[in-house]
This record gives sequence, C-alpha cells and structure tokens, in this order.
Amino acid sequence: MNLIEELKWRGMIQDIMPGTEEQLKKESTAGYIGFDPTSDSLHIGSLVPILLLVHLQKAGHKPVALVGGATGMVGDPSGKSEERNLLDETTLNHNLAGVKKQLEKFLDFNPSLPNKAEMVNNYDWFKNMSFLTFIRDVGKHITVNYMSAKDSVKKRLEGENGMSFTEFTYQLVQGYDFYWLYANKNCKLQMGGSDQWGNITTGTELIRRKSGGEAFAFTCPLLTKADGGKFGKTEKGNVWLDPEKTTPYQFYQFWLNAADTDAEKWIKIFTFLTREEVSALGARHQLDPGARLLQKTLARHVTTFVHGEEGYRKALADTEKMFANASAPAESLSEEDLQSLEGVERFNYSAAQLGVDVVSFLAESGIIASKGEARKLIQGGGISINRRKVEDAKLPVDASLLLHGKYLLVQKGKKNYYLVTVG
Repeated sequence: MNLIEELKWRGMIQDIMPGTEEQLKKESTAGYIGFDPTSDSLHIGSLVPILLLVHLQKAGHKPVALVGGATGMVGDPSGKSEERNLLDETTLNHNLAGVKKQLEKFLDFNPSLPNKAEMVNNYDWFKNMSFLTFIRDVGKHITVNYMSAKDSVKKRLEGENGMSFTEFTYQLVQGYDFYWLYANKNCKLQMGGSDQWGNITTGTELIRRKSGGEAFAFTCPLLTKADGGKFGKTEKGNVWLDPEKTTPYQFYQFWLNAADTDAEKWIKIFTFLTREEVSALGARHQLDPGARLLQKTLARHVTTFVHGEEGYRKALADTEKMFANASAPAESLSEEDLQSLEGVERFNYSAAQLGVDVVSFLAESGIIASKGEARKLIQGGGISINRRKVEDAKLPVDASLLLHGKYLLVQKGKKNYYLVTVG
C-alpha cells in the first residue's frame, strides 16, 4: 500500500516535504502528531490527525501520539490572533488523562506488534530542562530571522497585540519535540494540520542543524464547510468525541446534516471506504439526492468509529423516534421513549405556572431568550409543541397539552428539540 497515494486521493495531504514518500516506501517509519490538551476531550477537528495515525499504522508504520503536557502550558500561536489562556498543572493532568483514554480507542497499542502505537508526553523531557540549557542546546541552532519569517509569527507581529516571547518560542519547543523523538525514538516523520507547517519545518531544520539528520513531514488541509461555517461547530459549540459532552445522537446528526458537497469530501476523509466504494456510493447518491445516501453512510461509519456499534444503534434509534414518524402525534411516544431521547435539551417547569400564553411559557422556561424572539419565531412558523405547529401567540399552555400528564415536547426550527417536565 502506498500511503501517500492513498492519503492524496482522500484529500488528506496539503504540504509534503521532498523525500517523504520515498522514506515511507523504503522502511517502516515512526511518525508522530501532537495533540493539544486544552480540554479533557478531543473534538471532531482532531479526527483528521487521529485518522492519519490510523492510516499510518495500517500501512505498517509506527504511530506516535504526543500529548503536549509542556506545550499546553505555553500556547501555540498558529492560526490564532491573540494569546490563549495557559493551563494550570492540575487541569492539564486531568485533560491529558482524558485525551490519552480517547486515543487508546483508535490506535493499536498491542505490545506484540512491531509497529505498536506509542503515546508520549513532552513534559517528560522538558520538566528537568533549565532555561539556560534550552537556549544553549536548542536556541543557538535556529536564528531569529528564520523564526520571524514563519507566517504564524509574521501575522501576530504585524497585528495590534503583538506576540509574547513565550509564544514566539513555541516553534522552538515543538521543534525540539521532533528532535527528541528523532534522537530517542528514531521518529523521522511529523504530521499535522496545515497551520502547523511552520512549526513542523522548524523541527526538521533543528534535526538537520543539530545532528546532521534528515527528517520528513506532511500536513493535511484544515477543513471548512460549504456554507462558510467552521467545521466541527454547531449552535452549541464543538462536536466532541466524549459522549458526555456530545451524545451519540447529536454526533450522528452532525454528519447526517452535512451538505452534499461536504459529504462528498468527508466520506473520503472520515471513513475507510475504498476508492471504488466511494465512487459507487457517489453515483447512487446522484440518482436520488433526496435519500441522502452519502450522509447516512458517512454518519454511520463515523459514529461507529467513535462510539462503537452500540453508540450508532442508539443514535439511530433516537433519530427514528424523533423523525421517522414526525407526522404522527407526539402522543404516540411512550413515557419511556420521551425519557430516553438523546440530543434533547431538558427543562423543568412549575405546574403552578401552567395556563400562561405560549410566548410567556417559552421565555419563562428558558427555551427562548426573550418574549420578543418567541413571538417572532411563532409568527415565522418556527415553533411546534407536541409536533403541532403553534400558530397563535396567545395559545394557553395548560394541562390539556401535557403528554403522560407531565411532559411537553417543544421544537424550534428543524433540529432543536426540548423536553419540558412539568411538576
């Protein structure tokens, strides 16, 4: 298997250093990607680098996942317009444990494998290194001119807020990661998002200048959505890999709601379907785009990859409960169905307040921010209660509307559902 050819047709390579493909053809190679521990869960933006490591291992190479215990304390300026908050050690350690647990789901760490996955934490080699040692053994090999020429640095230096010395040195710290892994783990390849190209090439340059060695690199494109929105973001923020932060149902819905142009691109990146399978799927989709075959296949594969077969089945069951019989009255949902629905925001409402008009109910329950917004949504046909569109802003919300004597299923727009328990 030619790994680079495979990744290119999938649209997973943007920049590549000369000689990288030849190195991967020549011998089993250790390659690493860094993961940022700013949260105790990765989100779907991290899936591309995770998949790069999976593809690397499938092709017979050794994947190394670096969690940035040290760099998480510094902050990476790449792709950012201002300095981020630094993490304290307790938070950082909590986040590292969460990230490690997730990565272990996707990579094979079986010690009997010649190319078993490995996880490293750059805090292990930085914790005992003094500042003087760093500037002597690392800083002297890379000039300020070289560092300042990087796009990520230039943009910040030209901006209003400038750049702290801490963030300016980030590329040296990341560069030393690559050097350390090269010297101690025979790691000759670094991968990452295209915004990391400057930091990655600093690492290859440090290896060349400090030890006369040769290292390689490639990056993947940063994903965008067809509508201009940020990939991996919804109204509620990031789409997380942790089911406690983003339920399997919500996760599944993100992929299911992809635009056709996005689904065509993402099916190659986020699944392991072959070129022939993707081509055949695309042709079938074109015959009946309304059936959303691409989106359903994409959602099934990615949800199963992240949450397992059980998570996918649960997401599918909840989707069917919510949408399959959307024309049927909400009364057809059992109390158990209502209680087990995922991806639904839950609110409590006092029985003593029943009888108010629907505008007041929506604002008082917290579903809608204000009465004005609630009124506007009702006028635009954007509110349903128990699967019936609300047409009268004066509709009283009383006991006659309650499902099983204590529930109201509210819908805002096409995708936002709320379960209100009255008591």
